Amino acid sequence: MSQDQTSRRVVAIAPMPPEKSAYALARYSRSPDSIESSIKWVHGHSSEKFWDQFYFDYGHASIADLGHVIICFEDISELAAIRLEDEPLWDGQAKSSRYQNFASSRWFVPDQIRGSETEAVYEGILRSLSEIYRLLHDPLTKFLSEREPRPESMKLADYQRTIAARAFDVTRYLLPLAAKTNVGQVVSIRTLEKQITRLLSSRLPELRAIGDDLKEACQRPPVNLWGELCGQAGGLADPLAPTLARHAKANPYQETVYSDLARHAKEALRGTGLDQPNYWGQAESVDLVEPHQPLDEVVTTLLYRVTHAPYRKILEVVKDWSEKQKQATIQVATQQRGHYDELIKEFRSGYAFNFDILMDIGAWRDMHRHRRCQQVQQNFTTIHGYDVPQPLVEAGLDREYRQAMDAVRNDIELLKLKDQEASLYAIPFGFKVRCLFKMDYAEAEYISKLRSGVKGHWSYRTVAWQMKQQLAKRFPFLGERIEATSPDVEDTLTR
Repeated sequence: MSQDQTSRRVVAIAPMPPEKSAYALARYSRSPDSIESSIKWVHGHSSEKFWDQFYFDYGHASIADLGHVIICFEDISELAAIRLEDEPLWDGQAKSSRYQNFASSRWFVPDQIRGSETEAVYEGILRSLSEIYRLLHDPLTKFLSEREPRPESMKLADYQRTIAARAFDVTRYLLPLAAKTNVGQVVSIRTLEKQITRLLSSRLPELRAIGDDLKEACQRPPVNLWGELCGQAGGLADPLAPTLARHAKANPYQETVYSDLARHAKEALRGTGLDQPNYWGQAESVDLVEPHQPLDEVVTTLLYRVTHAPYRKILEVVKDWSEKQKQATIQVATQQRGHYDELIKEFRSGYAFNFDILMDIGAWRDMHRHRRCQQVQQNFTTIHGYDVPQPLVEAGLDREYRQAMDAVRNDIELLKLKDQEASLYAIPFGFKVRCLFKMDYAEAEYISKLRSGVKGHWSYRTVAWQMKQQLAKRFPFLGERIEATSPDVEDTLTR
């Protein structure tokens, strides 16, 4: 046996404070020493000095990919949870609205409306949604049970959980973005720094407050409950990521770029009708846009992000612009950019398949998990209307649902006159949101196949099926290779 084979090792390392583990692995990659020697070196030297010099002064960002953390966010709004999950390099899970009963959950109330008449209006909207959420669950459960009786081969407990979940698939359409939830994430400290910066740069006060809380959590030792349960004395005495927390701050570019673009879009698109939903006509819920020039794509995407119009309609306008007009939009989107600032994600272009998708917020949240594609989501609104779940129609319960949603939409419009932020939180999951998904063929195949399966929610199953259909129409051979399942194929008891 050769010397190389006898010296081969595979070593698993116990968890360490993330800044120190990243330091140890960075040194390990730059020296001939064993990992044990590198850890001993780090133990005797200042990791804070290393991070200040190499990460923050020299900009060696990749070293932060070597340290990972587990962070949990409790009792935050669904809106905040969505924004937490916007990171492309992110792993985590949120409390599921498909499998948990939110009837007893409270909701987030923006600080600026507390104790005011506006709070009473806001609370009234959310109470009405909560009431109809509760009222519909039992009759829906009864209807689904009668339509899908329990097979002898299925355990009663499994059957009851499955039927309850299918009922929640419907009632979640009434959950507002203010509903409180929990999120657990596992991220590198490089992603964590970007997340903190993005949160601190947000225009939404709740997100800025979460960013501050996240910075504070990084300055403290982490909770070591598992070690205590295993009988380990003490725990990690070191702060989680103190150097990162000390440097993390709001970013001027991120703070201003979207408001700058919104003002520019309002002026640039004046007279085109793109601010009028009636002008758009009956848009496809899934639209695969034909390939077009890179400059046109970037400009259209930037404008799409800060409007509510379909991508195709904006593109028609942009194509007729002069080069100078197009360049003006790029200038607005980069004028505040600093030397180390990344371009905003709307510049990520050149993908072969661009799907403009209009779907209900609840189902979009499930699609939001796909990170091998670029997602450009427009702001939440009520102007696109809402979806009506088919089971409600079949159960004869859609009238109550429509009445509740129509009333809520009117109340939200009135609330918007008093407080824009509160009106945003009041929007229920059943209202539609528009989002641009840019991807390669492998991701289009993956989403279409996975999300169209019978275990999924009918809303995103329909979207996934339409993605395959649109692709097959444009590229028959590639589309036909996708093993997607038609939403007409149902199996209610499969989870």
